[in-house]
Amino acid sequence: MRDIVTASNKQVLEKMVKACWKPSVEGDGSVSGRLDGLLWHMDLGHHDHGEFSMAVIQANSLLEDQSQLESGPLTSNATGPRGTIVGVYDGHGGTEASRFVNDTLLRNLKRYASEHQGISESVIRKAFLATEEDFLSVVKKLWHSKPQIASVGSCCLVGIICNGLLYVANVGDSRVVLGREERATSEVTAIQISEEHNASINSVREELQFMHPHDSQIVELKHNVWRVKGLIQPYGRMLYQVLGNPTVCEDSIGYAEVSRSIGDAYLKKAEFNREPLLPRFRLPEPFLKPILSSEPSISVHKLCPEDQFLIFASDGLWEHLTNQEAVKIVSNYPRNGISRRLVKAALQKAAKKREMRYSDLKKIDRGQQPRRLPRLPMRVNLEVPRELGELFTVCWKNRRSTIGTCIHKLELDMSNAD
Repeated sequence: MRDIVTASNKQVLEKMVKACWKPSVEGDGSVSGRLDGLLWHMDLGHHDHGEFSMAVIQANSLLEDQSQLESGPLTSNATGPRGTIVGVYDGHGGTEASRFVNDTLLRNLKRYASEHQGISESVIRKAFLATEEDFLSVVKKLWHSKPQIASVGSCCLVGIICNGLLYVANVGDSRVVLGREERATSEVTAIQISEEHNASINSVREELQFMHPHDSQIVELKHNVWRVKGLIQPYGRMLYQVLGNPTVCEDSIGYAEVSRSIGDAYLKKAEFNREPLLPRFRLPEPFLKPILSSEPSISVHKLCPEDQFLIFASDGLWEHLTNQEAVKIVSNYPRNGISRRLVKAALQKAAKKREMRYSDLKKIDRGQQPRRLPRLPMRVNLEVPRELGELFTVCWKNRRSTIGTCIHKLELDMSNAD
């Protein structure tokens, strides 16, 4: 919600935007870095368990995504289990949901972890659902004064490393890819870990159709893209101007593909799908059960020495780099500055798709809306355990109104892991 409008207020708002860009990092070190045009980056810094690097790149003034990284006790008890948590929150429709998740999810996670004396799938699920209920309570309180908050939502990707285990929880279409070294060849292979909730996936469409057997329009193919009924982004007109693609219908840009999210109350409770919500968000017929879900997909993996790194990324990265391409970049180059290298690789591909030059993208200043701007918001986290080689966590952000990339690189000491 930071609009750079005039030269007179540009410096003040620039500071506000810059603060918004910085990921939330808890631990030994402070977050500082350099701002070069669209790119904010920190090539290498120190964290509670080692090193990390970050980069954020944004094209427009509104950055809807958030990320956080925390290393330390996972419960309210300082003597409880320790670990590292990475969160990537891909907002849509506004900033409220992603910021709320950024401020609330870890608190809920620690509360349930304290009650159950540790991290588990059940603890993570309870934390996700509690965060959802907390946000819906905010929507209810603000319904009459700010009804559009009912149309705001966020994808949510979380990774937790504790006692030699990796817990991954996902709501939305972000992705986690593991880089594993093959002993025979020493090559690093990409292995996708997370489960995505995108209507382009056949199993997701089948799930929606199973949950809504009497609604033939619960998921539709529009302009060669599968869309979930009613899920609309309020930036269609602006994006049409930004992308400058005459072959893309403005209405088609407005729909989204995720089947699960935090927020989006107008597609979960009928009481929020009516006036005073804007007509464009209201469904013509009432619905009896939620269209979208907040239930996370959770997986648990025991880390082994062959597991070199993890890439946590929103869909923006995977639109431009394959799993293996991203893994190859991380495994073939030094840690220092790896965040900027990943950003550059994706931007080069994105620019090529839009018939632009990478050098032209670098010249774009914040607040500008170039007509041929590639769709590439991103967030990336890189994590490295000393005894497991390199464990990078890459969170790459994609949103329809901005480009935002954040890369953290964190070295983890697994010497005491069970």
